[in-house]
Amino acid sequence: MIRLLIAEDQVIIRQGLKSLLDSQADLEVVGEAENGQTAVEQVVNLQPELVLMDVRMPVMDGVTATRTICENYPSIKVLVLSTFDDDEYIGQAMKFGAIGYLLKDTPHDELAQAIRSACKGYTQMNSAIFQKAISYASSSTLSKKAGHINHITELTHREREVLSLIATGSNNREIAEILVIAESTVKNHVTNILNRLNLRDRTQAALLAHSLLPSERSVAE
Repeated sequence: MIRLLIAEDQVIIRQGLKSLLDSQADLEVVGEAENGQTAVEQVVNLQPELVLMDVRMPVMDGVTATRTICENYPSIKVLVLSTFDDDEYIGQAMKFGAIGYLLKDTPHDELAQAIRSACKGYTQMNSAIFQKAISYASSSTLSKKAGHINHITELTHREREVLSLIATGSNNREIAEILVIAESTVKNHVTNILNRLNLRDRTQAALLAHSLLPSERSVAE
């Protein structure tokens, strides 16, 4: 059973999400919060596995709450859910450790599946949001760190291909199909890439690749 905390200031939306998620056999909403500060307090008391975090809330916004939770409770995943597909919010939330960023109009079945995948450590971001994050990354310090540029040269040709495909938002199965290799092999390549580049997750890898490997992204086209 996946324990969930919903942080959302609008009561109707919060109750709707609770009803939807509680209807799933493997999901359980153990707490609700009307602002970021309450969400942080609830995390301490309830220890959920994942927090569904709204962005714009009173007292403490979702970005600040995300940063606080990710810094102090790294085992707890934060999945940002918002009606606002704003570049800065997306970039900040992901920079502070959110496992993904979805819009509130995400279909219910996709939201439930995104929660399951996020709890397994997979970054969740639909294609439109992914492009927003990429745009934000063009001015981020992550893409300008010389250390990352140097380590890029240490990747094998295949790892660079995988990294380029990660930059397009492709998941492991899609990468395996494009490169005609086993999905397990793709997983190994992704692990090696993250370790060599000292990156937290594939989202950071995608942002870095978009900035540093523009000429190689054509492998997915």
